[in-house]
Amino acid sequence: MNSQLTYEELSGLMRSSAGVRVEQAALERDPETPFAEYGLDSLGLLGIIGELENRRGTSIAGDVDGCRTPHAFIDAVNASLTKGA
Repeated sequence: MNSQLTYEELSGLMRSSAGVRVEQAALERDPETPFAEYGLDSLGLLGIIGELENRRGTSIAGDVDGCRTPHAFIDAVNASLTKGA
């Protein structure tokens, strides 16, 4: 598995962990759209973080639960994963 989080994986996680359906293309087209506009709240984001930690077998460090956009979230997660590698 790719060690870096992608928009494709984030889209799938939003669907499977938080019940929010958003296409990968929409995330890539406007990565600064706030999660709230997709209907993703803080609990949903925590579910995504938990699933990522399970998939990667490592804790995601930093303030990723405070990220408000897909772009910020992917950057923070990937920075954490790079540090943990």
